[in-house]
Amino acid sequence: MGAMDVETGKDVALLNPELLQIAEVSSSAMKENPHIVQNLYSQWLSLPDTTKLVKTVADKAKTGVPTNDIFNSSSPKAGSPSSMFAAVPPLSPRSSSGSPRLSRRGSGLGPSKLGSPLKVLGEPIKEVIPQFYFINGRPAPHEMKEHCLIAINEIFTGHEDGLQLQDFKTVTKEICKLPSFFSTVLFKMIDVESRGSVTRSAFVDYWINKNMITMDIATQIYTILKQPHQNYLVQEDFKPILKELLLTHPGLEFLQNTPEFQERYSETVIYRIFYYMNRAGNGRLTLRELKRGNLIDAMQQADDEEDINKVLRYFSYEHFYVIYCRFWELDTDHDFLISKENLIKYGNHSLTYRIVDRIFSQVPRKFLSKVEGKMSYEDFVYFILAEEDKPSEPSLEYWFKCLDLDGNGILTPNELQFFYEEQLHRMECMTQEPVLFEDILCQLIDMIHPEDESHLILKDFKRCKLSGHVFNILFNLNKFMAFESRDPFLIRQEREEPTLTEWDRFARREYIRLSMEEDAEDASNGSADVWDESLESPF
Repeated sequence: MGAMDVETGKDVALLNPELLQIAEVSSSAMKENPHIVQNLYSQWLSLPDTTKLVKTVADKAKTGVPTNDIFNSSSPKAGSPSSMFAAVPPLSPRSSSGSPRLSRRGSGLGPSKLGSPLKVLGEPIKEVIPQFYFINGRPAPHEMKEHCLIAINEIFTGHEDGLQLQDFKTVTKEICKLPSFFSTVLFKMIDVESRGSVTRSAFVDYWINKNMITMDIATQIYTILKQPHQNYLVQEDFKPILKELLLTHPGLEFLQNTPEFQERYSETVIYRIFYYMNRAGNGRLTLRELKRGNLIDAMQQADDEEDINKVLRYFSYEHFYVIYCRFWELDTDHDFLISKENLIKYGNHSLTYRIVDRIFSQVPRKFLSKVEGKMSYEDFVYFILAEEDKPSEPSLEYWFKCLDLDGNGILTPNELQFFYEEQLHRMECMTQEPVLFEDILCQLIDMIHPEDESHLILKDFKRCKLSGHVFNILFNLNKFMAFESRDPFLIRQEREEPTLTEWDRFARREYIRLSMEEDAEDASNGSADVWDESLESPF
């Protein structure tokens, strides 16, 4: 009997008091008073049903039945601990995975080394975590890789020495699915040793083994264009692809004899890209900004469309023509710089002096001109896009900064009145019926519907479709008067072409005006030549 007491004492020591789940006695109390557990265990062993249970377990163990199966198959008896204490309710018959109590008492339990069924065996569960980080990105699926290799083999067959640059465009277009004017840049990325050719193995290593194939097209373009040590794109990174676009696009062939205008066209496209897409305004285009914008779609359209003027986003030559001619008209001394006196003439003197002063104070954007008090061509591109495309977010931010005199991000009635005062004075000088500021302020509030009518914030402007007209009311008299007396024909035209932006409509009108002026000038020059010939004629 003494041996049995020793065994009992050891098993009691191995017993987890929480498994008893006795409501009348807390687990902490049982840990502090182990004699309680010993007495309960001894009492349980003395019960007749317990003796039968132990005998049954011993008999089945002798026959080779696993101990866990014995207990799993045994139904609760009257002598079990759960029947001894009626105060403990039965557990809900749910899956053991949903109950932390059952998870402690479930399959994880087993007998002790000494044969006690009350010992807990905490076997650790090994979980294999799949690899989630790859240095060169996630490898391509097998089917994608095989399909790509078949296409590569078809193109490189018969070119054991590799493809030359002029033959590489097929690879760029058909395998990489990139615009064809990326061919030269991509070719040089792979031909790192400048051998003048790209072999099949070199292309497979770059495109498949480095997992370029698994990237989305925006990431592919970003990776190809950016410098290796940078995590952003700068303006210089876009020049190689625009150079190839100018050399290969049928809609730009006429510029090949005028390299100076090729350069201006390329610069204008880049400025437009950074104006709309580089929302941080720091000249560093990130991958996130590239993905959020519409440049990739515009590039693909420019590659597929023979008429470059149909690519309204960024690449239209007519849009470049309008911007450059407007700049040239204002730059009277043709030093490629614009002064404050030049800019005040923009749009037939439509802007107020106060808003021009704010522009030249460089509040909305720092000038890149190296001459103090002068605006460069790039600065002018930003200005004209902001002026003629006011509903766009970059434009709203540009003009909001101009009106925010104290730079606190809030436009108060006093700030709005400061800019409107000059508009009111100009209306009086033009014998127009003046509109008092109090009435204008009510009109602005009704147009914008701000969260707080005591002031306006940038969020209010971005939420309102008429924000551009609000700016015109404050500092562009010509557009203000045109808005007050809107032509029904123009309203219907806007409804018929909802996809066109204000910039698109302005550029189309302006290009027609400029082309008509040029035709008239050519006609007058032709008449003068005929007159000169008649004077020289002997008749």
